[in-house]
Order: sequence, then C-alpha cells, then structure tokens
Amino acid sequence: MPSLIYIADPMCSWCYGFSSELTALLDGLPGLRLDIVVGGLRAYNTVPMDDALKSRLQNAWAQVAERTGLSFSTAVLERKDFVYNTEPACRAVVAARMLAPAACLAVFEAIQQAFYAEGKDVTQSEALCEIAAGAIAAAGIPMDEQTFLATFKSEAAVMATYHDFEQTKRWKVQGYPTLVLERDGALDLVTSGYVTMRELVERLQALVDAESDASASS
Repeated sequence: MPSLIYIADPMCSWCYGFSSELTALLDGLPGLRLDIVVGGLRAYNTVPMDDALKSRLQNAWAQVAERTGLSFSTAVLERKDFVYNTEPACRAVVAARMLAPAACLAVFEAIQQAFYAEGKDVTQSEALCEIAAGAIAAAGIPMDEQTFLATFKSEAAVMATYHDFEQTKRWKVQGYPTLVLERDGALDLVTSGYVTMRELVERLQALVDAESDASASS
C-alpha cells in the first residue's frame, strides 16, 4: 500500500509553515500512512547564535509568516545565549515514533507550535518531554513525562536519530520540508520545499497517472 515519507525538522520554519498543508492533505486521504524521518537541520550545533544568523532567521521567518499567515515569536532571537541545536527536538520526534507511532506527527507539530508560536526553548529535554508527553496523551495514548524522558535519553533514541540524519544524507535531500511517495519500495519526490495542499494533491495525482500510463503501455 502506498505511503508518504516526510523528511523534515521540527525547528525548520518552512516545515512549520507546511504543517497545516500536510495535515489538510492527510485529512483528505484517511488511512494513508505517514512516516517521519528527521533531517537534522542544525544538529549538534554548540555555538550561540550571532547577530548575522539572527538576522537571517528573522528574515526567513517573516517570509514564512507572509506566505502562510502563521504567527512567530521572536523570543529566542532576543536571547544572547541561545544555541540553535535541532538534535534534541528531532530526537523527541524519534522517541515519540518509538513509543507512540500514531502520535508522532502530533508531537512534531506540538514542538513546532511551542518553538515558533510560543517562543519556548525546545533544545531543553525538560521542555521537550513536557510537550511531547502532553501531545501523546492528547492523542489518547497514556503517557507521562518520566516514561518519555527515559526513552528520549536512551542510546536507542540517540542512535535512531543519528541514523535518520544519515538516511537523509544518503537520499541527498536538498531542503525541508521534503515529501516522498513510497510504492512497493519505489520512491517518488512529491515536493522539496513548501507547497500548498492543492499543489500536493496535483503532484500526487500526476504521479499516480504516470504510473497508470506506464502500466497501460507495458
């Protein structure tokens, strides 16, 4: 059965903008499986943001806000000590995938909301575990912060996150968000970058039509 692979980073601003479009697509295609592979946009970074990076981010966030109508908090950009390391947020998504696969996207989106709309520091394990456990529980799956924290800190989660980053490199992903259609092991690119739900539907239909034409001519 076909499925979608979503290659993204919860601390990527265009992924934040894309979330509502992806959710609308999935709502219109009930039963379609979505697998999340975290990309590691700024994974393992240890250097606090300088003014140049803050300026670039502010400009990028303004573009996303203009395109999507979403609100952004600039709280982290006002800090002098903020290290833009996306590995912990990515690992929280992976931990959710390990504990509650059905709530993985909900955790991804909850981290985005906390970081971009609320200005929370989602590089910190305590904040991430509170956000993730809450999102999983809200999805109807029993979860507490300590259980989530144990998985989040586990070697299995650390290595699984690293393997996601390496898989992203092997696929030569050029940017986020990237969405791929998987059919019987064959991968077809749906989008590399932000597009609307309407465009997603058109691109998926084009891929389905191309396969049908190929089958008819063989």
